[in-house]
Amino acid sequence: MDLDLIRQIIALVEKAEISELELEEENFRVVVKKYAAPVTISSVPLQGYAPPPPVPAPAEAKSTSEPESKPLDDVNVIKSPMVGTFYRAPSPDAEPFVEVGSEVREDTVVCILEAMKVMNELKAGYRGKVAAILVENGQPVEYNQPLFHIRKS
Repeated sequence: MDLDLIRQIIALVEKAEISELELEEENFRVVVKKYAAPVTISSVPLQGYAPPPPVPAPAEAKSTSEPESKPLDDVNVIKSPMVGTFYRAPSPDAEPFVEVGSEVREDTVVCILEAMKVMNELKAGYRGKVAAILVENGQPVEYNQPLFHIRKS
């Protein structure tokens, strides 16, 4: 398989309404995946990072913070772009990326999602103030699960 063909495949996936394409030819395999905007994901090398031990699930599901009493029509929801484990900080002893009330911009890192031992930074994608953090640190998350409420500024 040549490089021009790979470029053409990537261009097709970018234009098509698909999120993943896998091709295999003799001893060569290509997998192309794309993620929905406005979320930006990048791999982060975190040497020496060990996830905290699993936390037992509480009897009732509750958010880290109580959402503000204002209506949700002025709130953007940051959703998980993948299945993985949610971490609020870059390491167990570090400060969280954001807290309720933190001002964020589109490129502000709000958490890390671990999938298959790869740490992926999740950026806000919106400008505003963190109104609620909907997931506990170290908890597993599903694709498209709401993680944060960002009040529009």
